[in-house]
Amino acid sequence: METPDRTTAEAGYVNHPHTQQAFGKVKRFVAVYGAFSVAVLIVIVILSVTGREVTSFMWGRTGGMFASAVVTYWLAVLASRGARWAYVRVRIISVIVPIAIIAIDGIPGALPLWFVALQVAGALALVPAAFIVNRSELRAAFPKAR
Repeated sequence: METPDRTTAEAGYVNHPHTQQAFGKVKRFVAVYGAFSVAVLIVIVILSVTGREVTSFMWGRTGGMFASAVVTYWLAVLASRGARWAYVRVRIISVIVPIAIIAIDGIPGALPLWFVALQVAGALALVPAAFIVNRSELRAAFPKAR
């Protein structure tokens, strides 16, 4: 089915039990990523309230991680319902975000080690999701529009 700017996957493939099971796993991995982002946010808030130094860079990284987790989960839900555009975005985010987090957190001395460890752990939670959404079986459920 096509809508003006959106293509929806055929219901038969998207509603297949294996496809839905794969999206269930993807949503769980994204939720773990989100849980790590919430953990970092809580620590940052506690440190800030207790008067410890929290840089704007740390606030920005924490907020960005939390926002990307929320958006990625929302996109995964839409993709599981057949929205191809959301599926494509989940594929991109699940590959790019872990690389970006690890690359930026790898800047020597820019962030405390505990912060880097929590963010990298969250980023690594997205890696299995990237493998799942890029498998040929799942890609077949979302054929390109003609």
